[in-house]
Amino acid sequence: MAYVLIALLGIVVGGVINMLADDLPHRRRVQFPPRYPDLSPRPPSAWLGLTAYLFNKRAAPSGAKLNWRYPATELLTAGLMLLALFSTENDPKMTGLQFAFWLIYMAIFTLITVIDLEHRLILFVVVIPSYVVALIDAATTGYGADLGEAILGALVGFGVFFLLYMGGFLFTYILGKLNGRQITEVAFGYGDVMLITLSGLVLGWQPLIATMFITVFLGAFGAILYLIVRRLAGRHYSLFTPLPYGQYIVIATVLMLLFSTEVTAILFRPGV
Repeated sequence: MAYVLIALLGIVVGGVINMLADDLPHRRRVQFPPRYPDLSPRPPSAWLGLTAYLFNKRAAPSGAKLNWRYPATELLTAGLMLLALFSTENDPKMTGLQFAFWLIYMAIFTLITVIDLEHRLILFVVVIPSYVVALIDAATTGYGADLGEAILGALVGFGVFFLLYMGGFLFTYILGKLNGRQITEVAFGYGDVMLITLSGLVLGWQPLIATMFITVFLGAFGAILYLIVRRLAGRHYSLFTPLPYGQYIVIATVLMLLFSTEVTAILFRPGV
């Protein structure tokens, strides 16, 4: 029964995330009821992407249609919340308050991922309030990182990724000078720096080390896969085309939050 309730909660929260993802990147006030792409209001049967597809309410009267992102976001949110339940159901130390924080993190990470994939943006209006949530978690629950470890994790994450961010600027500046043209794109955006800072607050400094290792590995693997897919599709990659990186930070953070013991055992087992 718990799994059914969490799945339903995740779908509803996913609908809210879709509303936020529609409006926040455009600096619009979040609108209710949710809107079609032409900004016309959706009927109640289409407030959720899943029901819009199920009841054939994808299209507004003008013909503007909801795309696959809407049901996918709701399913992703529900899936992450179910994963959180699965990872904690046999943990005697897990409290209801801590589990509530974990569900909030699943929603936050889904919102960050959707906006980053669509707009290549990690918004301060999302990240800064998330810092507050993580600090309250660390100060009140005592399950994972305490307040000191959370703050240290944030400082480590910010410091390492800020150096990578600045190093990317230096690299592109030098390469631009050598090629005689200006290059403005860097591997890490400042939003990625802010996101890894959130990961540090959520996890603490020790799990963050493994998180950064996983992030770099996933980023490299994702870039290679992207190049292969483009080549198979007959398209060429333009040098320094920016690729969203936030989803790799999110995946690594969720893995270390929900399965830190198992992941650490794999990464740091003898012989690896």
